[in-house]
Amino acid sequence: MNAPATSPVAGFMDYSRRLQAVLQATDWPAVARLAEELRECWRSGRQVFLCGNGGSAGNAIHLANDFLYGISRQKGSALRVTALPANSSVLTCLANDEGYEQIFSLQLAVLANRGDVLIALSGSGNSPNIVKVLEQAREMGVKTYAILGYTGGRAKELADVPLHFPVDDMQISEDLQLIAGHMVMQWLYKNKALVG
Repeated sequence: MNAPATSPVAGFMDYSRRLQAVLQATDWPAVARLAEELRECWRSGRQVFLCGNGGSAGNAIHLANDFLYGISRQKGSALRVTALPANSSVLTCLANDEGYEQIFSLQLAVLANRGDVLIALSGSGNSPNIVKVLEQAREMGVKTYAILGYTGGRAKELADVPLHFPVDDMQISEDLQLIAGHMVMQWLYKNKALVG
């Protein structure tokens, strides 16, 4: 016999409590470092790259929009930002010709310069293409941040600055990517006068 279904509201309240518990327990200095790094990228014109798989790919594209437009809302003034999962033609070409684990690292190898910044988004931190892009960034002198859930995986070891939320829930992990990104975006917008 099947167990009776729980009320949707009870499930929503449980989800809300678990998300709030992670937020309450978080120490925010790593997110502050990312905010300050992106402000310096904005000042100097250094590029920012974001990547992730699945929901994290969607979050990378969403945050690229926020950093390209939302932090300034003035023509010609914002971050030079690229979401590596955004071009399906490039992704399918590289996945087909070189393997899915190379889809981000091969783009970074062409597009990035020493001193640029990579933000990798991953629930587990163990996706082969996330590991490869972090390794590629290290070879090139690209500064790396990784917003991670679960144990943080290999990405926690490889990133210059891991932003680790130790939660064993993929959806909450992905929520936290956007929450951290939106915190940074709003801080940049409120402090845009410090860029000029």
